Amino acid sequence: MREFTLHTALWLPRPRREVFPFFAEARNLEAITPPWLRFEVLTPAPIEMRAGALIDYRIRVHGIPFCWRTEIAEWDPPRRFVDRQRRGPYRLWHHTHTFEEQDGGTRCTDHVGYRPRGGALMNWLFVRRDVERIFQYRQRRLQELFPPGGANAGSHGRRSDDAGHHG
Repeated sequence: MREFTLHTALWLPRPRREVFPFFAEARNLEAITPPWLRFEVLTPAPIEMRAGALIDYRIRVHGIPFCWRTEIAEWDPPRRFVDRQRRGPYRLWHHTHTFEEQDGGTRCTDHVGYRPRGGALMNWLFVRRDVERIFQYRQRRLQELFPPGGANAGSHGRRSDDAGHHG
């Protein structure tokens, strides 16, 4: 079965030492995932980010609920990390996150390899457009969370357990 790819890059006007810790907190993924997915981290806090860490989520794709488990396959702070789907809506999901210091800020690069259920037809009909929309939303949210001259990222996007969930 064919593997599809998505590659995005975003420059944030904040140093890597502020940007990377945001991504090192798994719960912050809720803050940069579109609300229509009703994404929720199920793994209890604190989640120790390291190679081999397993993280469970709940997500809705076109109204269909999925449990999604990822494994942190590689952990190289503050440069990069890789997560891979172990169970979820795709046949394969392999996501490499890279963080590079650039022009006084941080270049955040995402490279995703994925194989949707239903193959090329489902990718053409739904999946590609959905994945692109998710990453467009993510980029907009990151730009809001890391404005030029903004506060330390450690407080951005985190929600307390009683703050509710998307959707």
